[in-house]
Amino acid sequence: MREVMLSDGTITLSPLCLDDVEAHLAGEDELLVRWLNGGPGTREGIEAYFRHCREQWDNVGPLRAFGIRMGTVKVLAGTIDLRFAGEGLAPGQVNVAYGLYPSWRGRGLATRAVLLASQYAAGEGGTEAVIQVEPQNPASAAVAQRAGFTLGKPKRSKDGTRFDWYVRNLHATAR
Repeated sequence: MREVMLSDGTITLSPLCLDDVEAHLAGEDELLVRWLNGGPGTREGIEAYFRHCREQWDNVGPLRAFGIRMGTVKVLAGTIDLRFAGEGLAPGQVNVAYGLYPSWRGRGLATRAVLLASQYAAGEGGTEAVIQVEPQNPASAAVAQRAGFTLGKPKRSKDGTRFDWYVRNLHATAR
């Protein structure tokens, strides 16, 4: 696996691994299930997903899943993933999805993670970041706005779910 570690001095992003399963299961709550995971996680399901994430890193696939980590011991505070291809994305667009565990919310950590992940996406050839937010999730919309994203046109997924699309040009974030 490529060794990727991104930090702004407060948070660190590094690839998810099987050692993160227990912390993820302990941190999952109703909000993560509703807005991000699509259902309660099981040990088997999370292990399979984290193995898939590792394969994506190993094969430079379209998914790059990071743990959002805090402190010197890199405690898992949440996750953020980038998808360089997917439903409704144009070439160069990168979907950004994130979630923090309850005890870490309200500290600006998700905004920091979005900014770091956006820099990474720009360095990997992404030209525009997209955050898809259901209108009933104002906390996620606020993260997008604080990270410099602007509200674009709403879109519907294949199953009819409406998403507000927040977009940000990545050319300015590349370093």
